[in-house]
Amino acid sequence: MYQFSYAEVVQDTFSDTRAREREAVEHGISLLRRAQAAGVASRETIEALHYVRQLWAILIEDLAQGENDLPVKLRADLISIGLWVLREAEALRLRRTEDFQDIIDINVMIAEGLR
Repeated sequence: MYQFSYAEVVQDTFSDTRAREREAVEHGISLLRRAQAAGVASRETIEALHYVRQLWAILIEDLAQGENDLPVKLRADLISIGLWVLREAEALRLRRTEDFQDIIDINVMIAEGLR
């Protein structure tokens, strides 16, 4: 029988969580790129923005929890980024902008940080 220390189990769980978060962000990036190619008035844009908004709402909610183990400053910075992503998604939804690149770039940076 295998025996693992608590620290190993916690580390594996943390690594698994980060991997799932990275995959979720990368999926959002893929949707945003398809939306960018299809144009702001497309079905792809609706789907991408819906997904990205839901994802970042979940991430922001998690980051705001006191039980979140990330340093407070990092959590605050990530919440600020998340709020910016939500504003950009809303600007795209309302067609105040047609430029997807900034929202894609920010999500790419976050995905790379989760590696």
